[in-house]
Amino acid sequence: MPIGEDYITRPKALAGVYNHAMLSIAVQAGGRSSRMGNDKALIPLAGRPLIEHVLERIQGLADDLLITTNRPESLRYLGLRLVSDAEPGGGALQGLRTALTHAQGSDVLAIACDMPFVPRPLLEHMIAHRGLADIIVPRRGDHFEPLLAIYRREFCLPAVEAALAQGEQRMVSFYAGLRVLAVEGEELAQLDPDGQAFFNINTQQDLVRAEAMMAGHRHGPSPSAAG
Repeated sequence: MPIGEDYITRPKALAGVYNHAMLSIAVQAGGRSSRMGNDKALIPLAGRPLIEHVLERIQGLADDLLITTNRPESLRYLGLRLVSDAEPGGGALQGLRTALTHAQGSDVLAIACDMPFVPRPLLEHMIAHRGLADIIVPRRGDHFEPLLAIYRREFCLPAVEAALAQGEQRMVSFYAGLRVLAVEGEELAQLDPDGQAFFNINTQQDLVRAEAMMAGHRHGPSPSAAG
């Protein structure tokens, strides 16, 4: 499996698509999962750590790639830039603040380490439309997927910091007042026909389903995918 710089070498075929300012991708790996009883990023899926499947999905899409983690020693083998929260224990919103603070690009694609089936066409569509809004994010019904979204650093970082200062922990708590472009409805259905953008691994049941999906037995997204 390719590691390190191989993940940020952009394919020549896509060079004409990404003509905006620099893009960073931040994989949010957090730390130990209380429900899974282990470091979620390293949970085996089809014989490989979960985070490696996510890295393959985003391979070649970024100018700058970083991983937010509060257990950096476990991920140093990847050879990628690792950054940790200044105040560990603040949850995913604190992790997003860390990503926006340390990213080099003007736009940051945040993606959780437990989303191994994110469709590549959806990622490319979102990247191609960055610059049209402060946030580009998939939405199914009333549910945003904030850990699969592109954030404009200039506007989102101060909004996230303000939300944290007010004691907020919800990932969408800072969306109000920002320009949000939702990928939804028929557009989302075409880019993500199997609903995999909202599939994440939170429980052992999710992991069993993911193993089956990897084996080619598509059972559809887990009920906890939207949680």
